[in-house]
Amino acid sequence: MAANAELIEALKVIEREKGIDVEILLEALANALVMAYKRLQGAAEEAIVEIDAETGEIAVFAQEVDEDGNITREWDDTPKDFGRIAAQTAKQVIMQRIREAEREMKYEEYAGREGDIVTGIIQQTDQRYTLLDLGRVEALLPQAEQVPQERYEHGSRLKAYIVEVRRTSKGPQIVVSRTHPGLVKRLFELEVPEISDNVVVVKALAREPGHRSKIAVHSNNNNVDPVGACVGARGSRVRMVVNELRGEKVDIVPYSPDPAEFVMRALSPAKVKEVQLNPETGVALVIVPDSQLSLAIGKEGQNARLAYRLTGWQINIKSETQLATAVDEPEDDYAEGEWFRNDEGALMFQPADGGEAIPAAQLGYEEAAGNASTVATTPHDESEAGAPAGDPVEVAVVEAAVGEVAVGDAAVETADDSEAAVAVAVDEVEGVDEGANPG
Repeated sequence: MAANAELIEALKVIEREKGIDVEILLEALANALVMAYKRLQGAAEEAIVEIDAETGEIAVFAQEVDEDGNITREWDDTPKDFGRIAAQTAKQVIMQRIREAEREMKYEEYAGREGDIVTGIIQQTDQRYTLLDLGRVEALLPQAEQVPQERYEHGSRLKAYIVEVRRTSKGPQIVVSRTHPGLVKRLFELEVPEISDNVVVVKALAREPGHRSKIAVHSNNNNVDPVGACVGARGSRVRMVVNELRGEKVDIVPYSPDPAEFVMRALSPAKVKEVQLNPETGVALVIVPDSQLSLAIGKEGQNARLAYRLTGWQINIKSETQLATAVDEPEDDYAEGEWFRNDEGALMFQPADGGEAIPAAQLGYEEAAGNASTVATTPHDESEAGAPAGDPVEVAVVEAAVGEVAVGDAAVETADDSEAAVAVAVDEVEGVDEGANPG
């Protein structure tokens, strides 16, 4: 076959522009030409195609093979019109290899970037997902990874956190998130050089996307204030992070290796008087001044919940008044269980061991008359309760008891309804303006 120097020159151009080695292209072309040869009438069952890497000359060698797979005879069986077939096949093979190579390069570019942050332009939004144009590839932002309060407008720029890179037949599929806690960490790394230089370290992070985040930082240099470094001059650095998170509040607290001190700092901005830890149960009893109870719990329990996720300690919050007037309850028999109303509307307690439900009156409580929608109760015996009947703090405690836990034992993981009840009850008791509550 006549030399085809133009073919080799074209392959070299592709190698320079696409980064695909000429040998890889020649091998793929030779394999495709073997298949094309075998489709011809009278073709041998076994054959190989050789392409001269210098001249581009193509030759087909038919082979005879014995039972053991050894070649017993080989001859040149290049068809006369094979040049036309070769040209058509070369075009198809080269285009296919180019597409495969580009997909592979795109995958390799992003395969090791899980946990990184990317900036894209919003291209398409529907109920299932949002597409971000990253330049050479598109990223998928599923609905489960979107912040409900955010609106993604076509053509606007958006930063997102890479959670997964998948290899598909159509190229890499990059899944990104706007809810992942790592997004907050990466944004601080972009804005705070001390974090990038490992002078300041992010020790822990907790987030409720769209509402609030808490981040605990530590400095490896005694001359560097970790909180000040993250806040920046006049709050410039943290403001950039908040703007990218579209108004989500960010609390920055100094990390402490002392668990009690860390729990105390994690409940910031509330002022904590004392923290008592129980390592066996993993529970931290936090005592706060009466005026700080609402702030420590936060709106709908958010501040305490984030502090739990940040520290890993289950947090029970009591005010000084609640601690002083604590009611002696039968904790051994009824420490675990839940409150509910029976068909007649009476308040009952169901022990966790599956025993019979117990009326509230039998446990020393009675419902406030004339208000079936409220769980407000007062102790039967004022002397046992240690507080006058109708004490507003004690009432607030039992009002919230239909949830998993009362305000006086405000655990972090509570149902949304009980958290709302906690916040409302505390606001009514303390007279706190909900709009002024930073929680």
